[in-house]
Amino acid sequence: MSPIPAGIDNFVHHLRSEGYHPRSDKHSNSLSCSVVGDLLSRCPLIRSQAAAGDLVFSFNFDLLQGTSGWNVDLVLGTPSPADRQAVTEGEMRRAPASTVRIAIEHKAVMTEHHKAVRNRKRDFEAHHEHVHRYSSSAIAGGILIVNGSSTFKSPLRQEVTQHRDPKALLGHCIDQMRAVSQRTDSTESGLEAKAVVAVDLDNVNLDRASLYTSPPAPQVGDPLHYDAFIERLCTLYMERFPT
Repeated sequence: MSPIPAGIDNFVHHLRSEGYHPRSDKHSNSLSCSVVGDLLSRCPLIRSQAAAGDLVFSFNFDLLQGTSGWNVDLVLGTPSPADRQAVTEGEMRRAPASTVRIAIEHKAVMTEHHKAVRNRKRDFEAHHEHVHRYSSSAIAGGILIVNGSSTFKSPLRQEVTQHRDPKALLGHCIDQMRAVSQRTDSTESGLEAKAVVAVDLDNVNLDRASLYTSPPAPQVGDPLHYDAFIERLCTLYMERFPT
């Protein structure tokens, strides 16, 4: 069994408190807070630049490239010169980014896995294409949340949906995330950091919400594990934005 990443605990507590609603961005913002916190605690360069006021974060950021826009769940970037403000070590200001350095998309598959994951895969492909048209040096990341529960109650439906083989559905979605294009150098197109966060959430008994940590959920050492995602973002950031 894979250890639970520290930052993801906060996300699970959010699900236990709020549940999941497909028309709300609360779960996405909660996950974004986890990512920001983990980058600050585990990436010294990001921590030092944030403390100096040289790095900020934004939720639901409209990333513009020419006449095309893409609303990104989480971005980290530099503030405008007039908006720079030092903060306490280990913190980062939430403020508009003048230049985006990291852009991360969150997507979720809670039910109707086969149909939903096809759409989410297309979303991730479109996301990284837009980010790299904006800037070839910007880091495009993606997190897929997948539900491994045997049932799910959508707030948009009266009935509870039954998942006949949730383990197989989870494995299928993880395979689809692996198939999302991966960028390994500036001449290629694809996500540069990606992760799958598997949860067990029926959306009725919220106090039972938990991480799905056993296989096929990504284990430690798997590139799709959340810890590997954070490490990958830090490594790329140090290579591209040392000052």
